[in-house]
Parts: sequence; C-alpha cells; structure tokens
Amino acid sequence: FLRQLSFLDLCHSSVTVPKMLENLLSESKTIFVESCLAQAFFVFATGGTEACLLAVMAYDRYVAISSPLLYGQVMSNQLCVGLVWGSWGLAFVDALINILLAVNLDYCEDHTIPHFSCELSSLFPLSCSDTATNFTLLLCSSVLHFFGTFIMIVSSYARIVSTILSISSTSGRSKAFSTCSSHLTTVILFYGTGFLSYLLPASGSPLEMVFSLQYSVVTPM
Repeated sequence: FLRQLSFLDLCHSSVTVPKMLENLLSESKTIFVESCLAQAFFVFATGGTEACLLAVMAYDRYVAISSPLLYGQVMSNQLCVGLVWGSWGLAFVDALINILLAVNLDYCEDHTIPHFSCELSSLFPLSCSDTATNFTLLLCSSVLHFFGTFIMIVSSYARIVSTILSISSTSGRSKAFSTCSSHLTTVILFYGTGFLSYLLPASGSPLEMVFSLQYSVVTPM
C-alpha cells in the first residue's frame, strides 16, 4: 500500500506541477483545450485513486490493530492486490465518465482559468454550453466517491479508537496510535482541502487555488 501511495502521489503531482512551473517562468500562460481536458482527467483519476487507497489503508490499520495475530490471514496478498487494482479501476472509470461528458461541451475562446491547473470545477464556467448536467454528475461523483471513502475511513478509525481505548497499558495505546498518525494526518489534509475545493461554489477566490495546491502538491510531498 505504501509503495502504491508513493507512486500515486508522484503521478498526482506530475500532472500539474510541470505546467505550473512553466507558467511561472514564462510570459505565455496558455494551454490547449485538449491538453486541459487531459490534465483534468488525470487530476480527477489520481485524486480519486488516492481517496480509495486511503480508505483501504484505514481498513488495513484497523485489521492490524484489532486482530494482529490474524492480520496475515485477513489481509492476504491476493486481497491487497485486488483492493489496489479496484482503487485504480474505480477512480479511472469515474474520471472517464466525467471527462467524456465534458469533451462534448463548447468552450469559448481566450478565456482565463482562475487556477494554476485544469480541474473540472474550474472548466465549467468557461463553457458556452449548458453545464448543468456536467455539474450534477461531478457533484454525484464527489459525493459517492469521496464521501463514500471518507465514511469508510471514519468508520475504520472509530473502531480503531475503540480498540485502542480497550488496551490497558498507556505505552500500548501510544504505540498503537502512533502507527496511524501519519495516515490520519494525510487523510485530514487531503480530504479537508479537497472537499473545500470541489464542493464549495466556484467564486474565483485565491483560497480555491490554495486549497488545490494543498492537496495536489503539499500533501503528496
């Protein structure tokens, strides 16, 4: 899971950071519509995969803490591989559906994206077409995909906390919780800024770019 998360974070940052650096160093800050849609697809796909993988890792931590002697039996290699491939597959299908619908939109020329990267939420205001269907689909995807995985994480951690509190020794509780601290920090940073960026109405506020920069660059780092 850690190898997959490291590779995924590398991919997630590589989608936006090179173009961002190019824009910072050059006077011409343009991108073709096709390139913008491609970037939006990979941002959505890698972000969605990370959400699924963080949920899988939360369940993995729960099994490790609540049933340490049965961990190898419950979290078999076959199950772990299946969960990883399922995370990648679900996110890419979700992103593909949203992007295929966005490709059919007509985009007005010479519009400025109030963002350092191309994301679906920042592309819809630039379209000359009706984007109500696209926005509804994106909202449903965000609620089902990201809220769904978030609920799984909260459920896993509720059980983890319950298990830790049942440990009699203070050192044992501290050791058990320390194995989850880095994962929990990543979850808070990723989901906190991701929800604010995607679920709040687009207003062109600089805070939107700050939130996006947080979950696309800072959290992976």
